[in-house]
Amino acid sequence: MNKLILGRYIPGDSWIHQLDPRTKLLASFYYIGIIFLANDWKSYLVMTLATFFMIWLSKVKLGFFLRGVRPMLWLILFTVLLQVFFTTGGKVYWQWGWLAITQFGLSNGAFIFMRFVLIIFISTLLTLTTQPLSLADAVESLLRPLRVLHVPVTELALVLQIALRFVPTLMDQTTKIMNAQRARGVDFGSGNLFQQMKAVVPLLIPLFVDSFSIAEDLATAMDARGYQGGDGRSKFRVLKYHRRDGVAAAGMIVLTGLLLLLRA
Repeated sequence: MNKLILGRYIPGDSWIHQLDPRTKLLASFYYIGIIFLANDWKSYLVMTLATFFMIWLSKVKLGFFLRGVRPMLWLILFTVLLQVFFTTGGKVYWQWGWLAITQFGLSNGAFIFMRFVLIIFISTLLTLTTQPLSLADAVESLLRPLRVLHVPVTELALVLQIALRFVPTLMDQTTKIMNAQRARGVDFGSGNLFQQMKAVVPLLIPLFVDSFSIAEDLATAMDARGYQGGDGRSKFRVLKYHRRDGVAAAGMIVLTGLLLLLRA
């Protein structure tokens, strides 16, 4: 299975799976917003415990979330190193010229690392427990008031749905092309950076060709089924809030209160 998690859905009947997709989408954005309220070890511990509690409720294996971190690992480490070497204050542990490792630098680097990982975890939880179609319906429902301003809400939701569905499809296709190239003797993991970039170039042309072929097939299928946009179309799945959505909202309020209390 491909290592990319974005856009993949794992069927289940957990408490998180049964939440309204609008609740999960709003809660995910709200969580990403309140995580910036955390400013010490106690508050980050509370956010970590809350995140792992939600993962436990979803009944999804932790390995899927760790795989979601892998593609972003180099960016996370680069950001952490910037914080470690360029943040001054506190006790100095090591210094060489204008580079220094200080107490505040290490703590800020650890906080940035935890913040990145928690945000990726909560984003992965959203995609793993929500079908792309339901997520697109949630976006369309939340943006519906913008129709007054003549914003094409339905078309935006359709583009989002297709994009989420295409990401794992294109990654699977990339894996197949790479395996075919490896069978012809191409080594993607050896050599310097320039040689590795040169080895990736033969992947781009067949990947673009396959992408346009998939897009053309999708457009033909939609045209054959008489798709004419969202005006006047009914919904097979009607979104409705339930009591568990109120419980989830209350949990977010309690989590915000704990963070504000610890910050004070």
